[in-house]
Amino acid sequence: MSETTRRRRTIARHGQLRTPGPVSQLLKFIAIGLAVVLVSGIGVAGYIAYDFSSTVAANAVDLEGQEAVPPNIGEYKGGFNLVLAGVDTCEEDYAALFGDRCSGSDSEGSLNDVNLLVHVSEEPRRITVVSFPRDLMIPIPECTDDKGTVHSAMSKQPLNVAYTDGGLNCVVKTISELSGQEVQFAASVTFGGVIEITNAIGGVDVCLANPIRDRYTGLDLTAGNHTVEGLQALQFLRTRHGVGDGSDLGRIGNQQQYMSSLSRKLISGEVLGNVPVMLKLANTALSNLEASTSLANNPMTIVQIALAVKEVPFEDIVFVQYPTGADYADPNKVVPNTEAATALWDAIEANAQLQITHENTSNDGVIVEEPTAPTDEATPDPTATPENVVALPDTIKGNSAAQQTCSNGNVR
Repeated sequence: MSETTRRRRTIARHGQLRTPGPVSQLLKFIAIGLAVVLVSGIGVAGYIAYDFSSTVAANAVDLEGQEAVPPNIGEYKGGFNLVLAGVDTCEEDYAALFGDRCSGSDSEGSLNDVNLLVHVSEEPRRITVVSFPRDLMIPIPECTDDKGTVHSAMSKQPLNVAYTDGGLNCVVKTISELSGQEVQFAASVTFGGVIEITNAIGGVDVCLANPIRDRYTGLDLTAGNHTVEGLQALQFLRTRHGVGDGSDLGRIGNQQQYMSSLSRKLISGEVLGNVPVMLKLANTALSNLEASTSLANNPMTIVQIALAVKEVPFEDIVFVQYPTGADYADPNKVVPNTEAATALWDAIEANAQLQITHENTSNDGVIVEEPTAPTDEATPDPTATPENVVALPDTIKGNSAAQQTCSNGNVR
């Protein structure tokens, strides 16, 4: 099958040459595990484990070339990785909400418009979430889909066609080869999954420095603080024209604001202390989850992941955008900045504290809010030394969960 006939074409504008639709994957993965861990009573945990295996295992995805998964997360030397993909599948129950995307000529197939690699280090635990732009032009390896069909390798295609070619397995294989990271776990979520999960969690708080009015997604929010859930949360995560320079790359920063706020909410106890919310969240997420067999075959793995991350300080939960440069063959696409990417992977390999040096501009999707009042002095990290604190190149955008960012909104 030719490269031009087996995928839906995508168009995106990159005003700054610096990713993408639904992005509640981090929510799903960590929230399920935290719900299982902290719900009181063995009976409840047992019920969730049963529900997990009955609803998820049947749809589990094998990851090509994956080594046997050890029974304990602690056995992973150097930590472990999860790939989380957001796909723009038009499910029947939600298709009417998305107009031409789900009813016109662009309604066929599913693209992995959000691509995250979540690295959880060994002790001291740190979490790094790397967002890969959907229009990143890279090699797509040979992949086998869930029907056993082999799709040939391609030398240069947008990352977001990987799911169309070979499903979740192909997304994982592509990101693994690009990053050099072995991936132990993976999952994907759809438009409908984002809607249902944000309803279950009771919404996520977001901040807008300027109003957003985006006719493409239907999002209309005033400047200030908002709690978004359901369809509005999905609109917030999908908006591109409504933030920064209107590019898909600017959208990543906006999504990272959402994920930062989500992390703070989950870990601070607003969700974990509410048993009914946790149960609802776990069951809702499970019913909207496509998972790798490494997760589906052992429900207790989710518990172990939760235990590994629930005490990580906000300063060590860092969201970064994979560094890119201009693709001179197509102004709507970008290519890897390999020098900056190498610096990022080296810092992650060294389990260093990551410092973002990029200073946001008016083209970026968010602005960093400075504290308005003095705060209590943070307790120094006893493991932090000049040897394990790395200032990333200023071409790498991002923020930690300890920072407050606000959407750099537009009215379009």
